[in-house]
Amino acid sequence: MKSSTSLDLLSNKVVLYAEDEAGIRDVVVEILELFFDKVIAVKDGNEALEQFEITPPDVLILDICMPKSDGLEVVQNIRKLNKNIPVIVLSAHAEQEYLWRAVELKITKYLVKPFNKEQLLGALKLCCEELNTHDEVIVFAHDIHYDICKKIVINHEQSYKLSKSESRLLEYLLENKHKVISFETLEEYLWGYDGEEHTKESIKYLIKDLRKKIGKEVIQNIYGVGYRLEI
Repeated sequence: MKSSTSLDLLSNKVVLYAEDEAGIRDVVVEILELFFDKVIAVKDGNEALEQFEITPPDVLILDICMPKSDGLEVVQNIRKLNKNIPVIVLSAHAEQEYLWRAVELKITKYLVKPFNKEQLLGALKLCCEELNTHDEVIVFAHDIHYDICKKIVINHEQSYKLSKSESRLLEYLLENKHKVISFETLEEYLWGYDGEEHTKESIKYLIKDLRKKIGKEVIQNIYGVGYRLEI
């Protein structure tokens, strides 16, 4: 059971977690699975970078001392692609050099091992605050808005609770508003981690359902390519 409603924001999010110590990794994964829709766990820096490209996560949790690429090197590479993703760094050391590098890379929280569950949850709450840095309520049109925290669309007096796939799709389009997003990119982002086969029709059905709730004009169809969100 979730211990804090403030962590409900993570319920449709993906976290990428890199830790080379299997015992620690297994314990932390069990905690993360209570809050996130999907937990992608890897054992070194190179795998973290590979998985980031395959399924872009919403939150990063990285150990510093890992084989191949350390956690801060991974963050440095990821920051070139995403400057805003919340990052929790784990380390057995509180050395000044690591701390300064973490500050420069805009780390959300630096946790020194051994840490307990409450410290991890506190760090996750900070991630939620960062995810909420932008508007918590998105206005699409007069009397039509989306509450990011509650995953609810209010269309005049009608309220719609979005499914995980619907909210994940809508928030991805919001993050990339005014950009054309291809069918392939959307499919990979939505379902790249579940191992199941999905088709272009699956995305079309999701878009159709979203348009019923937020209005037809918001999500534009770019024929043969994908979709673009305009607000």
